[in-house]
Amino acid sequence: MRVYNMHEAKTQLSRLVREAALGEPFVIARAGRGVVKVMALDAPEAQQVKRFGFLAGQIQVPEDFNTRGADEIDPLFWDGE
Repeated sequence: MRVYNMHEAKTQLSRLVREAALGEPFVIARAGRGVVKVMALDAPEAQQVKRFGFLAGQIQVPEDFNTRGADEIDPLFWDGE
């Protein structure tokens, strides 16, 4: 996320707001410390972002996933005992 100091934000406000409306949020900083985050009104809130399970039903894990390739891998780590 881009950070702009107060002076930069004031001089480029129209462009920055246009970009934020298109989904590019930014931070306005004062003395190098972030003060305000500017983002589109229809952007999802942090608690609305779905992270876990976003590929549910789209990926198939094979039944032999945990043992796949064991015949080739085991001899590399075990001395046969």
